[in-house]
Amino acid sequence: MDKTIHNYEVSQGNFNSIVIMNSYKLPVFALFMSPSIGACITLENNMANLAEEFAGQFILARVDVDMEPDLREEYQIQNVPTLKIFKDGQMVHQEVGLLNEQELADLMKAQGFYRQSDEMREQARQKHISGDTSAAIQLLTEAIQQDPSNTRVAMDMIQILLDINIVDQAKTLFNRLPNKDKESVIGKSLIGQITFKDLAANTPGLVALVNQVQSEPGNFDARFDLALCYVAEHGYEEAMNQIFEILDKEPGYKQGAAQELAVTIINMLEPNNPQLAQDSRRILSNMLAQ
Repeated sequence: MDKTIHNYEVSQGNFNSIVIMNSYKLPVFALFMSPSIGACITLENNMANLAEEFAGQFILARVDVDMEPDLREEYQIQNVPTLKIFKDGQMVHQEVGLLNEQELADLMKAQGFYRQSDEMREQARQKHISGDTSAAIQLLTEAIQQDPSNTRVAMDMIQILLDINIVDQAKTLFNRLPNKDKESVIGKSLIGQITFKDLAANTPGLVALVNQVQSEPGNFDARFDLALCYVAEHGYEEAMNQIFEILDKEPGYKQGAAQELAVTIINMLEPNNPQLAQDSRRILSNMLAQ
């Protein structure tokens, strides 16, 4: 099988040959984008990774609409990023805007590009959500054995290990990931969770701190440690509430440590809970402006 990575920058001069003519041989994903827009760069990077993963199976054609206004007009691009799929010389599907990981996976699957190990990942995710974590771990173990090159499976396993507080094993598995995965959005989320698990382990613990804060509301050290414990258990809203209590009474707590923690948590929330991130950022901005 041809394993050539088809990832091309396309202009008015070669659009017909790269996109239209090649679409009779392979599906062509034409990404209309602007390099000055973050969502475009994110989708471009994700599509480039897929072009590498499914090498030889489809063509990625990147169009810079700032440099190619004629193509932008011809293909009626109103917003970027816009992804158009061409087959047999015709546009057969279109997506406008940034696609998250699941949306992009669903799109690729609809076009025939998926791995059995990703199907097993989804089954494992559903089992973990429903409380059957042991079955989820078993499925992910089988998926790793069948498809060791799919590092998404390993990252799912790390997430579950963190969820059930098997932190040392999660760290070991994380350290084996390629640097590209460690530096991805999911990778950064995992390292953030590992960091907070370690920080929380050096506190008296969630239950003890809840009791301490209830009996000593003005104990900001206890509130700060409680925020760390909440983050370690995915209680992000509860964590932000503790930080806001500190900032309301003592804005300069520990040379800005509470403010720095708030910003760190907001950044962690951004990819998966943008609404809570936005709300928390607004509250923080208002408090700091006073």
